[in-house]
Amino acid sequence: AFGTSVGRGSTFNVQDGSDFQDRVVNSPKPVVVDFHAQWCGPCKILGPRLEKMVAKQEGKVVMAKVDIDDHTDLAIEYEVSAVPTVLAMKNGDVVDKFVGIKDEDQLEAFLKKLIGA
Repeated sequence: AFGTSVGRGSTFNVQDGSDFQDRVVNSPKPVVVDFHAQWCGPCKILGPRLEKMVAKQEGKVVMAKVDIDDHTDLAIEYEVSAVPTVLAMKNGDVVDKFVGIKDEDQLEAFLKKLIGA
């Protein structure tokens, strides 16, 4: 009874600024944006954990991953000064954010708030 939106389909890597505009800013669904970097140890813990929690929301929310070294312009635009930084976006607006590692319960609460908001 699972739709195709479950699993990997709920997460994507942002390719460039126009991709971000199309798939994040203009998204009909709420989007969690994970700003990360290859050299960031905590990102390697948070990323998979957040992906797992997003997948559990059954398509109500999608996750965009932004490598800050590839997309410095987006990091600057959204005032990302440390990684991991996670933004919650709805209708193109940032409605919530956190910096650093969260456990699964905290991530679930963050996502539920975004979906319900």
